[in-house]
Amino acid sequence: MPSEKYLKYHVPKPPADVNQEFMTVQETAYVLGCSVKVVRARIKDLGLRAAVGRRIVTSRDDRLAIHEAARAGGPRRPGRPRKLRAAA
Repeated sequence: MPSEKYLKYHVPKPPADVNQEFMTVQETAYVLGCSVKVVRARIKDLGLRAAVGRRIVTSRDDRLAIHEAARAGGPRRPGRPRKLRAAA
């Protein structure tokens, strides 16, 4: 069972209005159709200044930059290569 903190901060949530100027990371993830972790990583990789106090919010321009980077196959975080499955 996921913890209350996980459900609050790590799960995409629908925004009240998809055309609003600023959105939280959770709302941005919902609109872009990805995970909150991916949005946070893209903000870091692209060097976006998305912090307002302790909250992280994205503007329309930030969301466009995140979307364009994803479409262009932009910066990816290094990780382990996936294991290839044998053909059945």
